[in-house]
Amino acid sequence: MALSRNDFEYVRELLRTECAIVLEPGKEYLVESRLCPLAQRLGLGTLDALIAKLRREPVNGVHRQVIDAMTTNETLFFRDLHPFETLKKTIVPELLQRRAPARTLRIWCGACSTGQEPYSIALLLRDNFPQLFGWRLQLLATDLCRDVLERARTGRYNQLEMNRGLPASMLVKHFAKVSADQWQLREEVRSMVEFQEMNLARAFPPMPSFDLVFLRNVMIYFDTETKRAILARIRRVLAPDGYLFLGCAETTLNLDDSYETVTLGKTMCYRQKAATAGAQTF
Repeated sequence: MALSRNDFEYVRELLRTECAIVLEPGKEYLVESRLCPLAQRLGLGTLDALIAKLRREPVNGVHRQVIDAMTTNETLFFRDLHPFETLKKTIVPELLQRRAPARTLRIWCGACSTGQEPYSIALLLRDNFPQLFGWRLQLLATDLCRDVLERARTGRYNQLEMNRGLPASMLVKHFAKVSADQWQLREEVRSMVEFQEMNLARAFPPMPSFDLVFLRNVMIYFDTETKRAILARIRRVLAPDGYLFLGCAETTLNLDDSYETVTLGKTMCYRQKAATAGAQTF
C-alpha cells in the first residue's frame, strides 16, 4: 500500500522537529524504501503499522530508529580528494607552525557517518606528519545516527567501501583482512579518532576550540534558519585562525557574514573574518 499523504506529512514533521532535516515534497518513495525494511525488522509487517505505532507513543527508541533509517549516510575515503591535498600541502603545515608552542591540534568532523572522513584525516596525519606523535592530537567525529557510529568505531569496511577512494598503499599498510569481503583498520589508527553522538540542530555540548572543522555534505539537508544557527554555533568552537570545510554545494554566503572564503588551489574553505587582523595561537 502506498504511503498516505497524512503519514508522509507525519514523517516529515518528525524529521524536522527532532533533527531539522527537511524532507521535500515528492519524497514518499524515499520514506517507503527506507522505512518498509525497518517495519519488517520490528515485526510490524507494514509501513502503516509502523507509523501508527509512532503516532500513539511518545518519542522513544522506535522514533529514533526511524530517524536513523531516514538519515543519508553517503561517504567514502578521501572524498573529493582536493581538500585532503590542501590539508597535506598547505593547511596542516601552517597549523603545525602556529601551534608549535602549545603542541596541540584539534580537529572535528561533524556528520561523520561510518567514519571514512575522520579516518582519512587520521591516515593523512599519520603518514605525512610524524612530528605530531609528540603532540596532543584530538580528532573528534560526531554523528546523529547511533548505528553508523557503532560501525565507525569498529573500523570495518567491505571491499566495495575499500575501493571507494582509499589508495592501495594505505590499504596494505593500515588495514588487515578479517574475512573474504571485510577489512579492518588497525588499532593504532582507530585509536586516533573519538566518536560521539551529536545532533547538529540542537545546542552544542561543551566543546574545546578546534583548529579544523569538517562539516561536509550535511548542511544541504537543513533549512536556512537551521544553517544560520549551526554556522553561528561553529563560530564559538572554531579557533580565530582555524578553517571550516563545507561540501562543494554548501557555503556560508548569505547565511553568516562573519566568515570569509579562502581559496587554496581547487579547495574552497572558510575562516572567521577577525582572523585576518592577526592569527592567534591556541
